[in-house]
Amino acid sequence: MKTIHIYTNGRLEEKQSGIVREFPLVLHVNGREIATLISSPHDLRFLVAGFLRNQGFVERAEDFHMLAVCDDFGIANVRIRSELPERLKPVLTSGCGTGVTFSMESGERVARREHGASVTPDAVFRLMEELARRADNYRSHGGIHSAAVGDGEGNLLLFAEDIGRHNTLDRIAGEALFRGIDLAGTILVTSGRVSTEMAAKCARLGIALIASRTSATDMAVKMCDEAGIPLIGYVRGGKFTVYAHHERLAMAPPVGAIHELPLPASAQGRRIPGITGVILAGGQSRRMGSNKALLPYKGGRFIEAIHRQLAEIFDEVLLVTNNPEQYDFLPCRKVADIHPGMGALAGIHAGLHHAANPAAFMVACDMPYLNSDLIRHLATLADPGGVLIPESPAGLEPLHAVYGKGCLAAIETTLLSGERRIVSFFGRTNVNRVNAEQVALFDPDYATFSNINTPVDYYRLRDGERDELDAALGADRIAG
Repeated sequence: MKTIHIYTNGRLEEKQSGIVREFPLVLHVNGREIATLISSPHDLRFLVAGFLRNQGFVERAEDFHMLAVCDDFGIANVRIRSELPERLKPVLTSGCGTGVTFSMESGERVARREHGASVTPDAVFRLMEELARRADNYRSHGGIHSAAVGDGEGNLLLFAEDIGRHNTLDRIAGEALFRGIDLAGTILVTSGRVSTEMAAKCARLGIALIASRTSATDMAVKMCDEAGIPLIGYVRGGKFTVYAHHERLAMAPPVGAIHELPLPASAQGRRIPGITGVILAGGQSRRMGSNKALLPYKGGRFIEAIHRQLAEIFDEVLLVTNNPEQYDFLPCRKVADIHPGMGALAGIHAGLHHAANPAAFMVACDMPYLNSDLIRHLATLADPGGVLIPESPAGLEPLHAVYGKGCLAAIETTLLSGERRIVSFFGRTNVNRVNAEQVALFDPDYATFSNINTPVDYYRLRDGERDELDAALGADRIAG
C-alpha cells in the first residue's frame, strides 16, 4: 500500500491505496532476445506462452522444450521446437504501453473461418456481466484491463487482467494452451478498445465473436469483416453496437451499419441479486408545502410508483423514514434514521445499515422519471467496498447512486463530526464514477435525476401524465 492524497472540495486528504504495478519482462527465445513485454507481474508463463502462440511461433504445448520465468530479474528463457525467422520485423501496436507484434504486416489478410451456431445477445450480456464482477483490480486501482472467453451460452471459461489490453488476450491464449482448452468458437469480451492486433489474434485463435465495453478501430472492423467475426462495441445496459457481421447474431435487428439491440428478454423483469433498493423519504418538503411523497400520481401516491419500479429490479426494497405510520400502505420494511436530524446522509447511512445485501441503490422519493435500464447498469457495476455514483452535466448525483456497506464506517465518522453533506465522506472511501457520456447512453436528457420540489414542478408532471393518458385513449379509440 502507498500513501496518496485525494483532492476533494478544496482540501487534500490522506489515504492508503494500492498502485498498479508495471513489470518489464525481457523475452529470450532459442537464445535470442526478441522483445520486452510490459505487463502486470502475475502468471507470466501464460503471458509468454500466449504471446508466442499469437505470433505463430508455437501451436501446441508440446512445441515448448523449455519455458522458465525469473521474476527477480524480469527474464523469460524459452526454447521452442521451431526456428525463429532469421529477421524479425517488429510492429508497434496501439496497445497500452505500446505493444509489439511480429506477425501482423500492414494490409495483412486473415483467413476466414466459418463458425457454427449464431450467438445470442443474452450470451454476450451474461459474459460481460461476469467480466465486470471479476474485474476487482480495475475498481480498486484503475488502469487495469480485463478480458474473458466463454462458450456460446455465456459461461465464462478463462479470465485475465493486465495493464495492457493486448496482454490479456495473450494470457488467455497461453493458459488455454497449457490447459488444453480449445478457443475455437468461443466468445471474447474485453474492457478495452478492440484494435487490429486484438482482431488478428482472435482470428488466429478461432474466436467466434468479439465484444468490448468500449469501441473498435476502423482497421479492426475491416479485419473482422474479412475474417467472418462479429465485432461488437459499447456493451452497456442492455444495448450494444454491431460493427461487423450482424447477421451472425440470433434475433438480429434489420440490416444496417450500426444496430442498437434492446435489453435481452432474460434481463427484462429479472431482479438483481445482492443489491437492496432504498427509498429516502426524510425530506421536509418545505417548498412543496405538503409531503410530496404522498401526492397523487399514476392512480396512486407518488412514492408508490417509485416503490413499484424498484420492486421490479431488486428483491429487497427499504423505505427510510422517521414517520413510518404515514407509509403503512407500502409493502416493504420501514427503517428510521440512526442519526436523526442529519439530512440525506443519515438516510443513506440508515438504509445501508439495515439492508440485507452488501450494497444498496439509494434514490430520493421525489424522482418520477427513473430509468430502469440505467439503474440495472449501475447495479451491475456496484462496489460493496465503496460508492458508485453517476454524473450529469450538473455534476455528481448522490441521490441516485449505489453505496456499498464498506462505506458505513466512513459515513459514521463523517456524521459524528457534524458534517451533513453527502460528498463529505467521499475522501474516506473508494469512489467510482459513471460519467455523463455513459449515462446519456441510457437517458440522453438526464431526466432520471429530475425531482419534484415545487407545486409548479408537480403540476407540470401531472400535465404530462394527462397527455400520456389522452394519447393512450386516442389510440384505443382508433384501434376500436
